[in-house]
Order: sequence, then structure tokens, then C-alpha cells
Amino acid sequence: MSNKYYLMFLIALTLLIGFFSELILNTEILFLNSLTESLTYDQLQEVIEFKDKWKYTGYIVVPILLLIKTSIIAAILDAGCFFFGKEIKYKKLFNIVVKAEFVFLLVIVFKTAWFYFFQTNYTLEDLQYFYPLSAINIIGYEGLQPWFIYPFQVLNLFEFAYWFILAYLLGKELKETTDKGLSIVASSYGVSLLIWVVGVMFFTLNMS
Repeated sequence: MSNKYYLMFLIALTLLIGFFSELILNTEILFLNSLTESLTYDQLQEVIEFKDKWKYTGYIVVPILLLIKTSIIAAILDAGCFFFGKEIKYKKLFNIVVKAEFVFLLVIVFKTAWFYFFQTNYTLEDLQYFYPLSAINIIGYEGLQPWFIYPFQVLNLFEFAYWFILAYLLGKELKETTDKGLSIVASSYGVSLLIWVVGVMFFTLNMS
């Protein structure tokens, strides 16, 4: 399969799983219920009308964000390969990143299953802050400073699996060991992720 078909399949699955997740967990009802205490009836109606008007925007935004994310990560890995003296075509790196991205679909599946079968009594905040198999679920978000929430969400087993998949596929493409691929991933994507997390923390701290 070419890159565009892998990407189209990833986008289709993301939209489909996301749609059924919102449907099963009644996220729209939770969102509106969370506003009833702070908004008047007229204001609430305006919010509902606004949501109805732009409800299909996600079907455009999600593909764009996925394309941007995969393109940037592929470029970062390309820079990592360059510093390690390894040559690999960008389109192959893009293909590797898209394949690895499928692991994050399990996040939506696990999250939906958790709230549907186990934690059936939940709030909008529970949905927002919950990240399966992450550090945030061990320490809990209650009482945690807002700027600490995102890094504890990022610290999860799915992210580790993502690193390993990238390393394995990269090593295979370069005819190197997975350890070599992991070195490239850690020194390029890992450093970039750290910078991104620190940036989000700084932004959250200034906004709170």
C-alpha cells in the first residue's frame, strides 16, 4: 500500500472510532449538561445552534491535523537519520510514522471500553483527563496543578509502544537493529516531544 492509502485508512478509522466513541459515551449531552449551571437558557441555545452549524468541521480538521502531525514527525526523524549519517527517503519515513500512528487508535477504544463497562458514572472532566495506561490515572487529576496534567497524560504505555514501533520499522528499513532505530527516535522525536510538552506546560501555566 502507498502512503496515501495508509493515511486515508488511518483517517477513516480515526473518524469512525471517534464517532462511535462519542455516541456510546454521550459526550455531547455531557458537554451541554456541564454548561447548564453557568449559562442562561438563551445562551445555551446559542451554543447548541453553534455546535449544529459546525458539527461536521471535525471531519475536515481531524484529517488535516493527522497530516500535519505525521508530516512533522517524519521530518523530525529525517533530521535524526541525517545526524546519525543514515540515508532514507522522506516518503519511507512518512510511511513508517503513519503505520505507527495506528497504535493511538487503541487509546480511543480503551477509553470507550473503560467508561462503558467499568466507570459508568462519569463527568465531562473524567473524560477529558482520562488517558488509558498513563501516569495521570495512577495519581489522579484531582488536586493536580493544571500544567502538570498534560505531561502525566503523555507518560503512557501507548507512547512507549509508539516509540518501539517507530524504532523497529526504522531499524528494519535501515537494515539496522531496533536499538539503533530507538537511538534515532529518542534523539530526534524524543527531544522534540520533550520540547513540545514543556511548551504546553509553559502555555498552560501562563493561561491558568
